[in-house]
Amino acid sequence: MAVKHRVSRRSRSRSVGISDVAAAAGVSTASVSRFMHDPMRVSPKLRDRVEAAIKELNYIPHRAGRALASRQSLIVGAIVPTLENAIFSRQVMTFQQNLRDAGYTLLLATSEYDPELEFRQARVMLEHGVDALMLVGQKRGSEFYEMLERASIPFITTWIYSKNSIHPCCGFSHETAMKRVVDYVVELGHRNIGVVTGFANVNDRVAARLKGIRKALKEHGLELMRDKIAYSEYTFDAGGEALARLLEKGERPTAIVCGNDILAAGVLTEARKRNIKVPEELSVMGFGDLDIAAQLDPPLSTVRTPKAEIGEAAATYLLNSLAGRKTESRIEVDIKFCWRDSFGRASKK
Repeated sequence: MAVKHRVSRRSRSRSVGISDVAAAAGVSTASVSRFMHDPMRVSPKLRDRVEAAIKELNYIPHRAGRALASRQSLIVGAIVPTLENAIFSRQVMTFQQNLRDAGYTLLLATSEYDPELEFRQARVMLEHGVDALMLVGQKRGSEFYEMLERASIPFITTWIYSKNSIHPCCGFSHETAMKRVVDYVVELGHRNIGVVTGFANVNDRVAARLKGIRKALKEHGLELMRDKIAYSEYTFDAGGEALARLLEKGERPTAIVCGNDILAAGVLTEARKRNIKVPEELSVMGFGDLDIAAQLDPPLSTVRTPKAEIGEAAATYLLNSLAGRKTESRIEVDIKFCWRDSFGRASKK
């Protein structure tokens, strides 16, 4: 969209200010100020004019000065374990889009499942004045939460939900989800069940899923034996190696429940290498419902997790909190079970 008038080269040589943007857009400086503080407070037509003027003039707001005046940096921090897993990248993309629409910028870090690294990253973000913080999971020391309390900024923990949570959270109950999976697995006749999963000592979502598996099995008079659990990094190769380890430990399971779809894909590939028929001889269950899940051979049964919904809910909570709007601090999102051809009834021997 063309702005009201073009600025001469001479005017470009000096520092461009908010009054220049207002003149180029043909609006008041107050309107530009409202746009800079919260783009959603102005009409779409005015927003287009101001954005066009900013682009034409190559205007860069003096955010440090704005931060001093408003006590806001308009930057929100987020720390996720990794971006190699699509569940987090999808969450972050949606989170960022919602922040951007409200005039905020995202500062992102990945902790690599390292609690000490996560603590240092959060401290640096707070030192640089982020207005709010999004985290994944709740398993961290009291020192971390004390640091957040001293900073007096809103934060939310994602991919986890409990109605009794003492911290703001948005996600679902991993324990309940996995219990429902295993209830159905047992209903299909499986008694010898193996598990391929991440490390529970650094991941409270893994710990909750294992708790759900054990709870379900116990209710059916069964037990998850130690030799039926293969702990693993969350990679394709590690999934295949985990199945190989389980097969070395005695009788082959009739079903494998995996911590995510990448591990499950590795299990399927290793089974094919060993001429193990899926699901006739071995049923495989994933977790996450990545785009690739339905394209595997056979298509993978899995749990569809609400990646984008979690990102949107987290952004909504933080933006409402920053704006002083009262908002629900414990947000539960829905999951869906996707039963496909990789899982079937236990074979009768």
